[in-house]
Amino acid sequence: MKITDACVSCGTCEATCPIGAISMGEEHYEIDQDACVQCGSCQAACPVEAITDEE
Repeated sequence: MKITDACVSCGTCEATCPIGAISMGEEHYEIDQDACVQCGSCQAACPVEAITDEE
């Protein structure tokens, strides 16, 4: 999963991630690729569709 520049930093993805792999980066939220288990819950929850399953 990857969070694109379309992210509006609402925090929905961070709250939804069951393993805590998402945190605020310098410009928007970012996913720790080493921790992410590709469950898709963040992608489904994102209100602006800023999360893609491409790396």
